[in-house]
Amino acid sequence: MKEEKDFKAAIGQKKVPILVLDQKWHRLFALGGKPEPVLEVEAELNHLLEQQGQLNNDVKELKKLKKKLMDSIVANMEGTHEEKFGAQESKKLEEDRRLINEVNEKIEAAEDQLAEFPQQIRDTNEKLMLETMDYCYAKLHANMTEAQEIADWITKVRKELKINIIKKQNREINGRQIYSYMHDIFGMEILDLFDLKHEEVEERLEKKKKKDEDTGSEKK
Repeated sequence: MKEEKDFKAAIGQKKVPILVLDQKWHRLFALGGKPEPVLEVEAELNHLLEQQGQLNNDVKELKKLKKKLMDSIVANMEGTHEEKFGAQESKKLEEDRRLINEVNEKIEAAEDQLAEFPQQIRDTNEKLMLETMDYCYAKLHANMTEAQEIADWITKVRKELKINIIKKQNREINGRQIYSYMHDIFGMEILDLFDLKHEEVEERLEKKKKKDEDTGSEKK
């Protein structure tokens, strides 16, 4: 338990980039796709980033509106010095001030919310990192295990291949020896006759095979 806390504390001190914004992070899952735990935390982090972005836009728009209202107040304050438009401009001035107070409250509320987002994003990003590491190390372990199994298979096949190569060479040597002994024992003339006989047998077998294949094709 203490080791787990020490590990998390050490991780918390490291700066981790926002993973969902890193294309290389997405490529980690190119082959097998993202597992469900990763997808869930990714969606949570994306939602936080979207909320933060929306609030930043809201604050910008509110500040633009505040500036327009301030400009309007300045213009209306100048108008109050003119007797003809004093009452109308004064009413407009009061309305602009009321709106500015509302805008200020909204800006303050949005900025208070924004102040909480960096920590929430860091925590969720760290959570996503841990899920990613669990997946990657499991994948690495599976790959290493499979690679070792393939290496063992290659070693086995190489041994079998060597054995079969030796067997093939022995059969060829034995065949040459048999033919040589037959030549020495029976002589070349008799051997030629038997060679022709076996060549004829092989030729007849080949013709029969072709005929059977042609007959099968016609039936189809």
